[in-house]
Amino acid sequence: MTPKQAERIQNKIKKIKKELAADKKHWGGYYHDGRGLRYLPPALYLKINDYTGALRYFNWFNKNFPEDSCYPIFLFEWTITLFKRKKIKDAEKKALETFCCNRFIIDVFLGNELIHLDNSENANWEYSSIAENLEYSKDQEELHDFTIWLKDFTTTKTFDDFTNKFFEIETALENEDSEAKRSKLMDEQFQMLENLKS
Repeated sequence: MTPKQAERIQNKIKKIKKELAADKKHWGGYYHDGRGLRYLPPALYLKINDYTGALRYFNWFNKNFPEDSCYPIFLFEWTITLFKRKKIKDAEKKALETFCCNRFIIDVFLGNELIHLDNSENANWEYSSIAENLEYSKDQEELHDFTIWLKDFTTTKTFDDFTNKFFEIETALENEDSEAKRSKLMDEQFQMLENLKS
C-alpha cells in the first residue's frame, strides 16, 4: 500500500467519525446511527495495520454502544486487534464471542473443511454469508501470527469446553417445548456470553 492509499483510508476514518459525531449532536447526545457507520472503521484500521487506532476505536465503541451485540465480522476484527495488541486473554474471549455469533467464521478463516452443515436453513445461510463476505484469510501475510495463534487456540480445552457447552444448549433449545425450561436455557446461554464480556 502506498502512503497515498493509506492517507485516503485515514481520511475515510476521519469522515466516518465526523458523521458519527454529527449523528450524536442531531439526536441530542445519543447515537442513532441507522446507517451502521459505527461498524466500518475497524476494517479500515486493519487495512493500514493500525492496530493501536483500531483498539482505541473498539474501546470507544464499547463505551458508547455497550448493549450492541455487533455482528460476526466486526467481532472477528476485534479479535484480530486484541491479538495484535498482545491482549491475549481478551482475544480469547472475543474469539469465543465471535464463535457464538457465527459458528462458521473461524473455520472459514482458517480454511477448515466443514464435515457437514446441519439441516437448518439458518445455519446454511450463515455459512454462505460468511464465506462470501469475509475479507480475511489465513493466507494474508500480515495475519500469519494471528492464524497460528487462532489455530492453536481452537484446539485448547478452554475452546472445546466452551463450544461444546454452547452446542449442548443450542441442541436442547431446538428440542425443548417447555417455555420455562427454554427460558432457563436461554438465561444460561446469555450468562455464558456475559461472562466473556466481564
